[in-house]
Amino acid sequence: MKKNKKTTKAATKTTTKKTVKTMKKNTKFSMITELHEALITIATAGKNGQVKIKRSDLKNAVEGAFLNGAKKAASGERVRFPVIGVLARRDVKGRKAGKGTNPFTGEEIMVKARPESKKPRWSFPKSMKETFADKKNW
Repeated sequence: MKKNKKTTKAATKTTTKKTVKTMKKNTKFSMITELHEALITIATAGKNGQVKIKRSDLKNAVEGAFLNGAKKAASGERVRFPVIGVLARRDVKGRKAGKGTNPFTGEEIMVKARPESKKPRWSFPKSMKETFADKKNW
């Protein structure tokens, strides 16, 4: 009986690990969750019970979270960073080569073809736009 209990406990542990991994792959990116997981792994408790985090570890955690967010955005997901804004991928259409005119000289020039590409797009929240628009803050 004891062997069966151990094997079932081991089996449940592996299945929970698998479900956690699959949940991470299928869920949307969350900056808060990403930072929370990183902080849990790097935080240590001092003698008096205070939580201590090294500055370099915190810097690496924040940079890692932003990097993971950028990778998710590059894959096509719209990534929200709380208070800061939203990062998304923008599809740029291709352009054929052709003739154009120089607006200053009126000379006819050849315009190069541009292949279609994917570029990052950043949008700021409305509150930040209003803060910059308010002249009191200048």
